[in-house]
Amino acid sequence: MSAMNLTEACSNILSQLTDLVHQIRESDFVRPAETLSYSTVGQHLRHTLEFFMCFEHGFEKGLINYDKRAHDKLIESDKFLALAAIGRITDFIKRLADKPLKLEVGYDLDKEIFLTIDTTATRELVYNIEHAVHHMAIMKIGIREIASYVKLAPDFGIAASTIRYKENSVSTSY
Repeated sequence: MSAMNLTEACSNILSQLTDLVHQIRESDFVRPAETLSYSTVGQHLRHTLEFFMCFEHGFEKGLINYDKRAHDKLIESDKFLALAAIGRITDFIKRLADKPLKLEVGYDLDKEIFLTIDTTATRELVYNIEHAVHHMAIMKIGIREIASYVKLAPDFGIAASTIRYKENSVSTSY
């Protein structure tokens, strides 16, 4: 898969998120869902978008750290700010070019100690796509509970490998 196809895949995901935000009522966007352990669709969307924002910020600096997210309560509670964030991320993805980067990761629970590893913009785009699909699957569970009127794309929150597997299973079962 070329970097262009990755960009298209990411743009499709961001388009699906835009469609979701347009459809969901503000009250449902911020309503805790029991099936999401009382988190909200807005919180999962904000979390997903902030990973992309960390990617963009780190891309410019050459160093990405997903732990240093803003946890911006406004994005998770204001649909228009969420849409604006998706727009900015979409613009970033469209102009993305591959380059070497560093990634800081930290797993010490007691203090901020980071390990720095080599990565690339393409690898981080792949990571963000996978992370977004994962959270979209979680959002879909909450949407079914609190906003069943929202019409999601058939592939919303489903990994491409799962879609291919299901298509192959159907075609080989005859």
